Amino acid sequence: MTDMQDQNFFFKIAHRGASAYEPENTLRSFERAIDLNTDLIEFDVRQSIDGHLVVIHDNTVDRTTDGTGLVALKTLSELKELNAGKGEKVPTLNEVLDCGRGRAKFVLELKENGIEDKIVDIISKNELFDEAFVVSFKPNRLKMIKELEPKVKTGLILFASLDPVRLAKNCGADVVAPFRWFITKGLVERARENGLQTFTWTVDETLKAQSLKKTGVSGIVTNRPDII
Repeated sequence: MTDMQDQNFFFKIAHRGASAYEPENTLRSFERAIDLNTDLIEFDVRQSIDGHLVVIHDNTVDRTTDGTGLVALKTLSELKELNAGKGEKVPTLNEVLDCGRGRAKFVLELKENGIEDKIVDIISKNELFDEAFVVSFKPNRLKMIKELEPKVKTGLILFASLDPVRLAKNCGADVVAPFRWFITKGLVERARENGLQTFTWTVDETLKAQSLKKTGVSGIVTNRPDII
């Protein structure tokens, strides 16, 4: 597998798996993404009330399952009773890592505070330092990850910012990930000069993806890994 720090390599990143075609953040979606030759599978991590790390985007189960209520107030057993689409279940973080290990690498987005130590523990125990990025919109979460284990690679996700490179450097990130509207060649070059890779999100049109690749970005997040 390609070194994740290789500035010359381009990563195709499957957003919640191949979520244009399969239920998002499910093993079925991740398997489909791997079948479509994705390099990295991206997913969202939260915690159940009994302390299990689970993969689901929203803070409630309402949109993506046949249940209702807050993820944080449900046990793992209760979450596993839900249908997350096409008969799929809400997966645990360990299940997703087992699914993709050796076939794709990982982008773990932290969706809440207080799980940083568990994330670092899982990455360390599974020796995933060269196979995983931990990303967040919240710089403090990334700072905490780096304080716990500097070897864990991190990425700062941004929508709009006057100086995204500075913000990423300030929290010790390895990747800066602005929204696609704000990607320019100048930004990508400045990030590279500061030792950062640049990812962008979420792109489902081939021509737009090709245009962004020409700016030199290191990775594009997409719901449709087959179009890049």
